[in-house]
Amino acid sequence: MENKKPHHTNTPRRHWLKPWHAISFWRKAVRVVWIAVVGLWLMTVLQVLLGTIFNPPMTPLMVQRFFQQLKDDERTVRFERDYVTLSDISPNLVTAVIHSEDGLFQYHNGFDVKQMKIAYRENKSGKRFRGGSTISQQTAKNAFLPHSRTLLRKGAEAYYTVLIETFWSKRRIMEVYLNIIEFGDGIYGAEAASQHYFGHSAKTLSRKEAAQLAATLPSPLKRNPSHSSPYFRRRTADIQSRFSWGTVDLENPDPKKVEKYGNQESIVDFIKWYLKKEE
Repeated sequence: MENKKPHHTNTPRRHWLKPWHAISFWRKAVRVVWIAVVGLWLMTVLQVLLGTIFNPPMTPLMVQRFFQQLKDDERTVRFERDYVTLSDISPNLVTAVIHSEDGLFQYHNGFDVKQMKIAYRENKSGKRFRGGSTISQQTAKNAFLPHSRTLLRKGAEAYYTVLIETFWSKRRIMEVYLNIIEFGDGIYGAEAASQHYFGHSAKTLSRKEAAQLAATLPSPLKRNPSHSSPYFRRRTADIQSRFSWGTVDLENPDPKKVEKYGNQESIVDFIKWYLKKEE
């Protein structure tokens, strides 16, 4: 009887299981890129997870401003910052910044797509430059990224915004925002700003003082309580008048607004819309 040799398949071993010296140059390159991408993703996720507990010791903007101050003989080298909990910041300031910067802060998923579309149309037409950024986007930008106007930075800002909206509560986003946002040249956070401009704690900010700090935010190097121009006073009065809309309670969003704004367009919807407009 004829002996049959056992059948062997010639299935190649998967390349990612092969030892490093046994794979081709291009497969090595792909593996390195893949490991780098996964490593970068894990690092950013870890950054944000740590941010649920720890405040950023330093932000890229703080570093940028420091070197800008060093190079400019007309600017004072200043670094004022004092982290406090949200419970040590007056609700007046929370209400003022939401009513002036991001009215739907409690109800969106990090992006106000309607405002982003309006900003795109206005900027495209050349009427004026408008950002359309939410408080979540501003927090992501200030906490993790240097300030620039590149498309890459905007993409990174969107990515970090998704991460903080996923892992942080709205209360935590607001707490970090009010502790790192720039209120003047070298003045960061509500407590430092309150002490610098008004001589007392952020916990005791009046409505007018809170409105003044909120009016500072779009352009803190040009407009702040130390440079009270006619425009700044009008802007402050406008924000102060918005207190009639009601005090913001981060723990208890308005159920009617939750129902009305709970299913807004996502950043993916905006990207699809943007690509169609750019075709």
